[in-house]
Amino acid sequence: MDSLGLLMEGFAGALTPANLMWVLLGCLLGTAVGVMPGLGSSMAVALLLPMTFALDPTAAFIFFAGVYFGGLFGDSTMAILMNTPGQASAIASTFEGHKMAMSGRAPQALATAAIGAFIGGFVASVVVVFFAPLLADLSTYFGPAEYFALALFAFVATSSVVSDSVPKGLSALVIGLGISTVGIDSVTGTERFTLGVPQLFDGISIVTVTVAILALGEVFFIASRARRDKQDLKTRSAGRPWLKLAEFREALPAWLRGTAIGMPFGVIPVGGSEVPTFLAYSVERRLDTRRPSPMFGKGAIRGLAAPEAAGNSTTGMAMGALLALGLPVSATAAILLAAFRQYGLQPGPLLFDRNPDLVWALLASFFIAMVVLLIINLPFAQLWAKLLLIPQPYLYAGIALFCGLGVYATSGRVFDLLLLLGISVVGFLMRRYGYPLAPLIIGMVLGPLAETSIRDALLSSSGDFTILVSSPITWTIYGILAVVLLVAIRSAVVTRVRVRRMKAASAEAVDA
Repeated sequence: MDSLGLLMEGFAGALTPANLMWVLLGCLLGTAVGVMPGLGSSMAVALLLPMTFALDPTAAFIFFAGVYFGGLFGDSTMAILMNTPGQASAIASTFEGHKMAMSGRAPQALATAAIGAFIGGFVASVVVVFFAPLLADLSTYFGPAEYFALALFAFVATSSVVSDSVPKGLSALVIGLGISTVGIDSVTGTERFTLGVPQLFDGISIVTVTVAILALGEVFFIASRARRDKQDLKTRSAGRPWLKLAEFREALPAWLRGTAIGMPFGVIPVGGSEVPTFLAYSVERRLDTRRPSPMFGKGAIRGLAAPEAAGNSTTGMAMGALLALGLPVSATAAILLAAFRQYGLQPGPLLFDRNPDLVWALLASFFIAMVVLLIINLPFAQLWAKLLLIPQPYLYAGIALFCGLGVYATSGRVFDLLLLLGISVVGFLMRRYGYPLAPLIIGMVLGPLAETSIRDALLSSSGDFTILVSSPITWTIYGILAVVLLVAIRSAVVTRVRVRRMKAASAEAVDA
């Protein structure tokens, strides 16, 4: 009850006209930045940080919270409509969300994303309010061995689940891992796969890879099939900007599962919401294979609902981890930590005692931001969907232009534009020959985490590999991974036997 009373006082501070204005402005700016390919909430917060020093801390952090959550909404909008995620956290939403948009359900896809983001963020905010003091206990159980097990789980599970061909999935994963190793080795200081090119010493940016593989590669693929697959884009944006009751019931379990998957990752520092969004997508895809008529690959609403809820629940918990522990588990949280220090504040347990007005007003603003973003995005879902009314040549030319602008804005180097072009050709070839894109992206995102974790684990144990399986958490993760692999193998065998029987039956029918 004490937490509830403090939260009510926080609402009293957050609901002043000035603070409401900062919440609204932050949500609008975050959404606007999020729809730009290659940009995201972390860049928005970094750019706006110097401009907020004239504000009092409460107003500044309420504004940043709006930008943080609004950026996730904007990322999802472009991921769904243009297959162009602003950040890696929206990648999983492209797989089914973009297919929904291309099949004439763009407004419903955007509504699914908005409601999922609201549910995930709202539930996470409730948990943060009542359980912030207990967050430290969860994060202390994870060390290098546990992080490596988690990364390995994501590698194998994603490669085996999201692809109909396991060899193709593993091949895509290897490409992603290879890209992640380019640059100067942080431990030995040696060059790796740079070919002596100085511009590659810092590695290849995840922004360049995601924009190249998911956006510009898609442009090339569409252009290569333009004459063969003539489509009317005007039919794609038709539809109601809300969900039917049946669609809501279909998405609700996925929203809840995604929220549950995403919340623990807001405390575990694995780099942000990329891991839980991929895991939520993988869980829904695996469950979809058990249904009489699988929908994944055709625009499954659950394949969009789960990653959206997972990403926003992770974000909500990440803000709680930052406030309660001083633990930044994502790039944006790290920038916010720097902002706290600029104001002479140190996030952690003492922050709740020394600055309760700021903390509880900020927590209250999370709920307000969720409602504001839902109000902003649901009515405008059909308006955003009208982007698909643009004639195809202009639409994809515009996407290509924004891809280049987004990548150039993050680095300011012409070399990255050439890199963008080269990697987009790889993306085009992968689409052309049926290689999945998700394993490549997750290999790129989690490759550095896996490498750093296994090195730290082996260094701490003097090279003893048994440390990788020395804790109950690692046993649990590897056990779940073994179950996932067995289920995947069984599913593949059953599918192959079924196909053979169908072929045999059809051959007998022809003979008869």
